[in-house]
Amino acid sequence: MAIFKGLGPFLLACVWGGLAFGQSALGENRIWLIAPDAPLVVKAQMTSGNRIDQIRPDAPDLAHRGPHPVGRLTLSLTNPDQIDILNTGETAPLPRYDRPLTVEVFYPAAAKTAPDPIKTYLRDGKTPVTLLGTSTLDAAPQSESAPYPLVLISHGYPGNRFLMSHLAESLASRGYVAASIDHTDSTYRDKAAFGSTLVNRPLDQLFVLDEMQRLTDMPGGPLSGLIDTSKTGLVGYSMGGYGALIAGGAGVTEKSVGYEWGAPNRTLARHTAGSKTHESLIDPRLAAIIAIGPWGRERDFWDAKGMAGLRIPTLFVAGSEDDISGYENGVRKLWQEATGTDRHLLTFLSANHNAAAPLPAPAEAFAFSETLGWYPYEHYADAVWDTVRMNNILQHFAAAFLDLHVKGDTQKAAYLNLVPEAEMGVHALDDGGLPTPDHSYWTGFADRTAKGLLFETLPAGAPAQ
Repeated sequence: MAIFKGLGPFLLACVWGGLAFGQSALGENRIWLIAPDAPLVVKAQMTSGNRIDQIRPDAPDLAHRGPHPVGRLTLSLTNPDQIDILNTGETAPLPRYDRPLTVEVFYPAAAKTAPDPIKTYLRDGKTPVTLLGTSTLDAAPQSESAPYPLVLISHGYPGNRFLMSHLAESLASRGYVAASIDHTDSTYRDKAAFGSTLVNRPLDQLFVLDEMQRLTDMPGGPLSGLIDTSKTGLVGYSMGGYGALIAGGAGVTEKSVGYEWGAPNRTLARHTAGSKTHESLIDPRLAAIIAIGPWGRERDFWDAKGMAGLRIPTLFVAGSEDDISGYENGVRKLWQEATGTDRHLLTFLSANHNAAAPLPAPAEAFAFSETLGWYPYEHYADAVWDTVRMNNILQHFAAAFLDLHVKGDTQKAAYLNLVPEAEMGVHALDDGGLPTPDHSYWTGFADRTAKGLLFETLPAGAPAQ
């Protein structure tokens, strides 16, 4: 960023096709040029702080916010009588405890009111951070259009419930209730032994699903009558994606159960492929999974047998240079081996593990962290891709995929029926702006804006390629 220091508090970073983008060097002040509803018309909007609601002028159609104002509320939940993984030894009996979980619920609000800042922490778990979006704390819900379908959001290791708040707000504006989970032992503030995350991640996800049902059935409560869980979406990033695959029917390998650095005392065995305990976990209310950089294939937590058990339509999302979850022998292999369901793979070419999921790096992340020994910026950003662009693309595909499989909106299938290589698509419109027979460019993307992307589809039963 040193090359920007002499250019003052604001910097016009680039101009593409007549559309200018602006950002300060450190993110304290920004000029974002936001496109209104009319195509190719741009207006400048002054913003400040760590915004999570940015929409670039070149964003695809469904990245834009929906018609609903957004409210949010915080829930403190307790999953009783769970195995205490952190205090489990090598012999039985296994200790038990009541497992606490904090959940942020984003939902359609009754009226548009001033948004409330989101107070959270940086990756170091110590530095306070304020995020700015469009959601209002404890806003009255829009009950006239209820119930709304549920989407669960599950962060990585470590992460927190606000890491994908850009997506949560976007989905809530489009008529979903998004429940984003703080996974105990896996957040910036309480990161603990990895074994807890390995065992508890799918259990947390499905417990929160049950709790959302309980709370919507509770008369007079804040979520009373608000949620329809009968078709639920599940979005997981990294270890959240790992948990989502287990919840969706993919069982882990026997090899992974015995890792000394993994879950102690064979506590992961409950999730092994073909086991009665794993089969009993599967919830018929799950209708769609978005697994972003799901972890474990390169460490043999998965194999073809286990992945064949995945039975929920799944959108895999990956960076082609992912050095945490892997690509060719990681996420791409998981997509190939998931032969039990229809599945897609969205690839950000040259992106690493941070593809699409994390919110834009807060300004505080640009400072070196003595606690971590590195710049927290690395936790959020990608060396090649602009984070806001990736966020917008994820918002677009998440809306299309969830609308199709959760809401049953078959018109959204057009956004998923694409030529695999975006740059091979032909942009051909007639004088009236309608597609000609030669037009094959990605639906929802303006000309030249789908570069660097792949979107591949395999139907259920299709073997690994």
